[in-house]
Amino acid sequence: MSHADDSQGTRRDFIYYATAGAGAVAAGAAVWPLVNQMNPSADVLALASIQVDLSGVSEGTQLTVLWQGKPVFIRYRTPEEIEAARSVSVSELPDQGAENANLGDEADASDMNRSLDEEGIWLVQMGVCTHLGCVPLGESGDFGGWFCPCHGSHYDTAGRIRKGPAPRNLPIPLASFVDETTIQLG
Repeated sequence: MSHADDSQGTRRDFIYYATAGAGAVAAGAAVWPLVNQMNPSADVLALASIQVDLSGVSEGTQLTVLWQGKPVFIRYRTPEEIEAARSVSVSELPDQGAENANLGDEADASDMNRSLDEEGIWLVQMGVCTHLGCVPLGESGDFGGWFCPCHGSHYDTAGRIRKGPAPRNLPIPLASFVDETTIQLG
């Protein structure tokens, strides 16, 4: 084997590697738009976190905002609603988990683990029934909280399922106070 054959083999190997490399780059360039289209759109990313002004919400009323395409109920509870929620023993509840994204999975469904503040005044929860995704009506039902008329699920003043086919409490999203009158969702 001569020196010319070695250089010819090296040149051939280089052409194979260069062609394979160019093919890999071309395949990556063709696949990237398909993968990139699965990322959230700009409008969804913009709603990943929103701030809500609570200054216009008075005691005993509820504000409903749309966040990530779903309703969120923000309720300024009365002392009677807080007392009704805190008087229920967790052992009486069908779903004894807090369903609170701000706490760990081991947190129980006590009212203190469901309200946003220590006093229990603010209740922030997703407004989607855990049975089939309907939107429950506020200040309704057998327990004075929310009632889903589609299939008859009754939630109490802490958003916990008490009666009906819904398997879980209304979920509580990530939420925190930015200042005294503003909360941030997400």
